Amino acid sequence: MPPSDQFAALADETRCALIDLLRERPRAVHELAAAFAISRPAISRHLRVLKEAGLIGEERDGRENVYSLKRHRLRQLSTWLEQFGPARKVTEKPPEEAQAEFDL
Repeated sequence: MPPSDQFAALADETRCALIDLLRERPRAVHELAAAFAISRPAISRHLRVLKEAGLIGEERDGRENVYSLKRHRLRQLSTWLEQFGPARKVTEKPPEEAQAEFDL
């Protein structure tokens, strides 16, 4: 799955907040919904987007759906981003090359 799918899923404030809650521990959907001032169906839609992006997992526990964070998927994103790391410093031209540019 390309990282663009995960980034698209994380491009929403509510979904990022859900990730933050799941960072602490797995949670039932009703517990997640209680943390927001939006409807439970709206929370379920956000959870579906995160699940389809592979960032969270879902398990049935009796009558409840319990969601958990797939940390390894976030590490994959982090690793992908790290390859772009800090820009390398461009080395300065030796003084004779810099002077030659002005002599043209």
